[in-house]
Amino acid sequence: MQGTENASVRIDNSSSGASVVAIDNKIEQAMDLVKSHLMYAVREEVEVLKEQIKELIEKNSQLEQENNLRKTLASPEQLAQFQAQLQTGYPLPPPSHRAPHSPLPSQHLRAQDQPHSCLCPRRTGCCV
Repeated sequence: MQGTENASVRIDNSSSGASVVAIDNKIEQAMDLVKSHLMYAVREEVEVLKEQIKELIEKNSQLEQENNLRKTLASPEQLAQFQAQLQTGYPLPPPSHRAPHSPLPSQHLRAQDQPHSCLCPRRTGCCV
């Protein structure tokens, strides 16, 4: 009887070894699947972030151009006031409270629209 028991024990050992290998394979497949999903998600997120960076670079360029235009249109007094506000830490007034003689180019009104006031930032008489 002893020989029969040894044979059945060997069969059990070999079948448990095969199941361990099968479990290891399943775990490896699951890890590969998780890895591929994570890589896909990361690549997708990188593409979204690249697009956002591109949009922010374009917006920054546009704002720099707008800032340079405003600097060229501002009077020396306005630039001095702006520098003083920066140094004191006081916030700038909102655009709706802008002085009447410092409009943006799109806000430049014709003489017939404002007959008694000149809105030209350089006061060159173009509104008269």
